[in-house]
Amino acid sequence: MTSADDLLQDLQWRGLIASSTDLGALREVLDAGPVTYYCGFDPTAPSLHIGNLVQILTLRRLQLAGHRPLALVGGATGLIGDPKPSAERTLNDRETVATWVERVRRQIEPYLAFDGDNPALMVNNLDWTAPMSAIDLLRDVGKHFRVNKMISKEAVSARLHSDAGISYTEFSYQILQGMDFLELYRRHGCVLQTGGNDQWGNLTAGLDLIHRVEGRSVHAFATPLITKADGTKFGKTESGTVWLDPAMTTPYAFYQFWVNADDKDVLAYLKVFSFRSRAEIEQLAQAALARPAAREAQRALADELTELVHGTQERDAVAAASRALFGSGVLDELPAATLEAALAELPLATVTMAEGGALPSVVEMLASTGLCASRSAARRAVEEGGAYLNNIRVTDVEARPGLADLLAGRWLVLRRGKRQLAAVALASPRTAVGLP
Repeated sequence: MTSADDLLQDLQWRGLIASSTDLGALREVLDAGPVTYYCGFDPTAPSLHIGNLVQILTLRRLQLAGHRPLALVGGATGLIGDPKPSAERTLNDRETVATWVERVRRQIEPYLAFDGDNPALMVNNLDWTAPMSAIDLLRDVGKHFRVNKMISKEAVSARLHSDAGISYTEFSYQILQGMDFLELYRRHGCVLQTGGNDQWGNLTAGLDLIHRVEGRSVHAFATPLITKADGTKFGKTESGTVWLDPAMTTPYAFYQFWVNADDKDVLAYLKVFSFRSRAEIEQLAQAALARPAAREAQRALADELTELVHGTQERDAVAAASRALFGSGVLDELPAATLEAALAELPLATVTMAEGGALPSVVEMLASTGLCASRSAARRAVEEGGAYLNNIRVTDVEARPGLADLLAGRWLVLRRGKRQLAAVALASPRTAVGLP
């Protein structure tokens, strides 16, 4: 088992402890032997996202250090919703939440070990909440909460002072989360809760409840909310949130999110998300400073996390696609699904075939995709040697692709210079290439 000093020092070096109870007391508990700890995930969407991945990987780090994780999926709290600072959440129906509970459970399970000396356990707070009557909740749990303290929570306070106000339903969320910690303490001897820093008020609700009811002190620490160097929200792209579900964010888009990380952000991301050692991360940080154009740190992070989330086969496929798109691989060897997912991230123009089977010229397509501002600018790009079709330099301003150039029977990849890419899709490709 990893020593408490080494574990806490590593978590602090990685920037994973933003708020905490008494770290000295926690160190003593961790040193006394394996502890049981938990983190909760509410099914408020059909998939978790990379913000949730911070918590999942923190669970994993503690288990690798020798402690026992409980991963809680909130079948009960997911029916209520943690208060947002801005407005009420939309309440989802029970069937939807139950479906999302199962999806979230399956997403978390691969990151934890369910055998060995410190096996993980998945739990659902609906198991102890559903049998409880309203009277039982008010008498046995609600009486231990003080309203003046409840309204001091950041999200609750923000809502109380807004035009939206806050419903009693969302106001009571912290009672349910506090009860979760108490139940897990009683059932499994759980003495530590982790979560995001925006959950700190809910984490401390559980600490207070256990202290009042059981007379015991337990522990919590919160990870920071990850933001980009420019202050914008982490995990957001032009196309939306970066999800863990490959049907909602393709493995290629997931890979490219990390490859495209700003040089100012990549070291922090490596610390938070990578399981590489401190020495390895510092070596990658030095490489990023010395050779920023190579994006060595970003690619190392993209490789590691894509393999972790989507598996080795998908990692290899999307890494090959990424290389091929920028001229370091063979485009027509890519699987059709991987190629389509990769091209979906690029500016796209759809073209039709003229009578006689003719496709638009490369110059026309450079202009229609937006790689060049006009046809005259496209002609100059070709004349200057900066235009590529499927990674082959175009030297003739009259060049026109044929059916044999279509990738997977439909696609063309245009590139201007080294890094400006666009995709062209042939409308009705099956008919156009004579397929049944």
